[in-house]
Amino acid sequence: MAEPSPLLIGCAAGFSGDRTDAAAPVVQALIDSGEPAVLIFETLAERTLALAQLARRTDPDGGYEPLLDELLRPVLAQCLTHGVRIVSNFGAANPLGAARYIRELARELSTREPRIAVVQGDDLSGPAHRDLLREALGESLPAEPIVSANAYIGAQSISDALRAGADVVVCGRVADPSLALGPALAHFGWAADDWDRLARATMAGHLLECGAQVTGGYFADPGYKDVPDLSRLGYPIARIDADGHCTLFKPAGTGGCIDERTVKEQLLYELHDPAAYLTPDVVADITQARVAQAGPDVVSLRGVRGHARPERLKVNVCFEAGWFAEGEISYAGPRAAARAQLAGEVLRSRLDGVAPLRIDLIGVHSVFAGDAAPLPEGGDDEARDVRLRVAWQHRDHATARRLVREVTALYCCGPAGGGGVRTAMRPRLGTVSCLVPRDAVPTTFQMLDAIDARSSAA
Repeated sequence: MAEPSPLLIGCAAGFSGDRTDAAAPVVQALIDSGEPAVLIFETLAERTLALAQLARRTDPDGGYEPLLDELLRPVLAQCLTHGVRIVSNFGAANPLGAARYIRELARELSTREPRIAVVQGDDLSGPAHRDLLREALGESLPAEPIVSANAYIGAQSISDALRAGADVVVCGRVADPSLALGPALAHFGWAADDWDRLARATMAGHLLECGAQVTGGYFADPGYKDVPDLSRLGYPIARIDADGHCTLFKPAGTGGCIDERTVKEQLLYELHDPAAYLTPDVVADITQARVAQAGPDVVSLRGVRGHARPERLKVNVCFEAGWFAEGEISYAGPRAAARAQLAGEVLRSRLDGVAPLRIDLIGVHSVFAGDAAPLPEGGDDEARDVRLRVAWQHRDHATARRLVREVTALYCCGPAGGGGVRTAMRPRLGTVSCLVPRDAVPTTFQMLDAIDARSSAA
């Protein structure tokens, strides 16, 4: 039997809020290749789901990726016409709502109606799962109202949906690399315990998952690590072969770069243990991995090994944690830092004992100072443009708002020359994580037309 052809997987988003013009060059490159191809969008960070749940409280039909229209409208018809399938976690807190929106978008674009699959099982925020969370978290289970609880599920349901003929697969909280592993599983038909191949495709997904990070975006440092045409970054495409090995490249004519350095940086990104990168699908080992330049803006990854997947799945639980307040004010000219420092000391004195207060002198003392770090003695005589930023959190809205009022009062209450005040208040989310048995999180997929048919019958 002939070996399956390679699979191309292009990534057009690395987080919620990413550029919305990235997909078009990626899709065109996938089409031009003439090879089987999948387009993925990765749009969930750790707390994005909690924010989506809060949005759904306001609008029950919402709660999915707010940029869904901007991401898909430019490329949906082209993907459907040329057989480029789409897989994404842009369903967030409402995968079914996202799926229905995509169907309406396809109708608006006068393209054929796509077969849309909805992956289910990651959401553990309902009352039925409270005992499971209580057992996993013990005393760490928050007493405050839970906003979201989602398990990081794996690639199997994505694979099953694609094998069932889905054009678009909409997920909630799947592990980021699983967005690429699912299509590879469906295309190559690997066994669920073919650990080496699963690990190799998982690391391909890891290289893709942050979008333009691997094509130079998070790598660029002028004069030290120069990246050409950073304003027109191309987003990455992986060519995965039947053994799971991958070659990474980007669309022709786009900016950025792919070389051994950009790939190694992304390979190690968020990797706690290079010998045991834990995912729901496999434990990947990159200690013997080899990264090699295979051409201009083309890099290969070989030598990844795999081990049996973990017995438990990670769950993030987000809960209401009061209110977050912050304020900023600028000081410029001679002794700017000293005046900003004095303003911070005034605020600390007036708000002392209410809640821990974070004070930053942006441009002098911020990024490398912890929450409890003292302000620098005497300021900085050379700094002539300093932004004071203060923040705290409190469970009571009125108490948290005291910071906003005190920062605004600095206009006239001094020190001299303060201006450009900005303040903000927003709900604060807390997060705890736990592990739950895999069999407590059954996952599946359903086709949208089947879901709606059952709803109509009911």
